[in-house]
Amino acid sequence: MSAPILEARGLAKAYRDRRSRSRPGSRWALRGVDLEVRAGETLGVVGQSGAGKSTLARLLLALEEPTAGEVLFRGQAVSGRRSPGLPELRRRVQIVLQDPMGSLDPRMRVGDIVAEPLRALRIPGDHRARVHEMLEAVGLAPGAARRYPHQFSGGQRQRIAIARALAPRPDVLVADEAVSGLDVSVQAQVLNLLSGLIADLGLTTVLISHDLAVIRYLCRRVLVLYQGQVVEAGSTEELYTEPRHPYTRRLLAAVPEMPGRP
Repeated sequence: MSAPILEARGLAKAYRDRRSRSRPGSRWALRGVDLEVRAGETLGVVGQSGAGKSTLARLLLALEEPTAGEVLFRGQAVSGRRSPGLPELRRRVQIVLQDPMGSLDPRMRVGDIVAEPLRALRIPGDHRARVHEMLEAVGLAPGAARRYPHQFSGGQRQRIAIARALAPRPDVLVADEAVSGLDVSVQAQVLNLLSGLIADLGLTTVLISHDLAVIRYLCRRVLVLYQGQVVEAGSTEELYTEPRHPYTRRLLAAVPEMPGRP
């Protein structure tokens, strides 16, 4: 078995809790989370709002430092600002967020948005050609490069966000609730797009969602996150057929039965 490409060991994150005026303390968003993602795998992380999913995503991308534990990329620590593996992580791991309007600069044309990580990471080559290549890969015409984000639908904007994330040719894609803001029919289109891109590009993927139907469609293995802790882990089909934790059973009861991977 190959070594994990992305790994978390004992990952914990606490934030200062200012809600208590008399005795402010720490609010733990994550506690002791372990995960491994191997090359070419799509790992699902599922949990309801407040479970710690987005905190986990930020820590995996080293956008925040953990209170305890560490994240490793290809065996190198990336959790601290001076971690030896941090430059490689910035180049090789990209994210797609839930709200494309919040992550796409409305003042920039789409072509500049997709090219932005190429410039920021100082990746050589013909950036214009790469932008057109990625727009075509996500189902948009090259002419989209001249337009602004507000001129597109929600599903099209998410395609732009995916194109930007894939432009630097990452090894790992983190998708944080990437389809939850879309209506059902558009969700299906974007999921099919992601499934094809993951297969064609050989991407390693961490798919974060509150929706078990989404997880089941794309992932063969899943972690269930509840109140900042992993309460269940295993194959997606095992989770569906023999859930062990009460929280997992509640998640399953909240979604309709849907088919698995095609």
